[in-house]
This record gives sequence, C-alpha cells and structure tokens, in this order.
Amino acid sequence: MSVVLLDQLSIEFPILHTGHRSFKKTMLARATGGMILQDAKAAPVVRALSDISGAMQAGDRVGLIGPNGAGKTTLLRAIAEIYEPTRGSVYTEGRVMALLDLSLGMNHDISGHENIRLRGRYLGLSAREIEALAPEIAAFTELGEYLDMPTRTYSSGMLLRLAFAIATSIRPDILLLDEWMLAGDATFVSKARARMERFVEQTKILVLASHSEAIIRQWCNKAMFLKGGELVGYGDVEEMFGLYGEYMATEAA
Repeated sequence: MSVVLLDQLSIEFPILHTGHRSFKKTMLARATGGMILQDAKAAPVVRALSDISGAMQAGDRVGLIGPNGAGKTTLLRAIAEIYEPTRGSVYTEGRVMALLDLSLGMNHDISGHENIRLRGRYLGLSAREIEALAPEIAAFTELGEYLDMPTRTYSSGMLLRLAFAIATSIRPDILLLDEWMLAGDATFVSKARARMERFVEQTKILVLASHSEAIIRQWCNKAMFLKGGELVGYGDVEEMFGLYGEYMATEAA
C-alpha cells in the first residue's frame, strides 16, 4: 500500500542574526503578507507552510501549482522528510524518492561507474541492487569509455545524461518531482522522454511541482493550489487551474 497523509502540516524557519524588534522586520512582514512572523521569545520566523492537510493514495498524480514562493518545493521536501514539521505531521507508506536535484551526491573526482554506485547508495539502493542496475544505466547513457573517466572531464550534457539515467533506473512507490525532467541533446531527448514516461507510469503516487500547465494537465489527475504557504484548494486539475487563474487575474488588476 502507498499513501501520503498531510495533517495540519506547518513549517517555519527562524530568521537568524536579525534584531528582535526593528523597522526592517516590520516592513518585511508587511511586504510578504504576514509570512514573516514574530517569535516573542527569540527571532522572527518565516512561515513557509501553514496547516496543510490532504491525503494521496495509489493512482494519484498530484500537481502542485501556485506562484513563486507558494511553498511547492517546501512541501516536496517535507514529504521527503528533508524538512521536519514545526507543527502537524507527514505520514508516508511506501518507498519515497525525491528528485529535487539530479546531480546531488555526484563526486566529480571519480569515474562515471563509481558515481553510479555512489549515487545509487544515496538514493537508498543496496550494493546488490546497484550492481544489478549498473549495466542498464551504463548502456542507456551511451557514454561508453567515458564512464571510466572522472566526471569532471564530462561536458554538462554528458553529466546530465549520467545523472538522469541513474535517477530513472529506480522504481519508487512515491515519486516527488520539482519540475519535469529531460536530459541530453536533440538526438537523445526523445529517448529520455520515453524513459521518463515509463518511469513515472510505474510509480504509484506522483507529486509534481511545475510552472508548466501543459505538464500538469498531461500527467496529473489532481492538483494542490498553494499561495503564501497556505492551501487554497485541492482537487480536480481544471478546477484548481480555474482558481489559480482567478487569483492571477486579481493580482494583475
């Protein structure tokens, strides 16, 4: 069984090295619509998420939509247990994989083959699982003998191919994506697109933060509309885009 449960999830970050009472802090609070709060005991805090509740189960493909600073990436990191809730809770059941930075965990002083093992361990694979996947990863990259060389000798495109191949070789139950991923030049991108589609289709729950309406509409059957760290709505994709459109029109007026 795969599930994600958010129960009144709130996350706040303290602002360190600032005066407890200051004109600057007051103006910041006004400029951010109250997202910067005052802690009576110590420093002010940034309210990144406030009382977010919702449930996701197998078959759900949830798009996170909203303006910059809405809390989309923060929510992904909370589900991945990178951020600890200030209040409330996050419960997940199933293997969670967060693809927030493809190159995270790569060491540019070691070879491509060694990075496959290193990145695999970072993503939670056992040594046996990595060895079983390594030949397929190597073949997909089409990097050949370059895999024996330190990755600092790679072009940015070659490095992206390697990171993409490693990340999409795993089969998580819950996949967290910060923007849709593609890799490589024009001759490689169609191959990468097909691999990415298979990768997503095999996951049980997808949570995708993206500014692309087309991507959300193509891949998601639900959407969460976030604004200023608060949940405006959670439900049908078209309904949530309707709410988002109304908000953007109001902001532009």
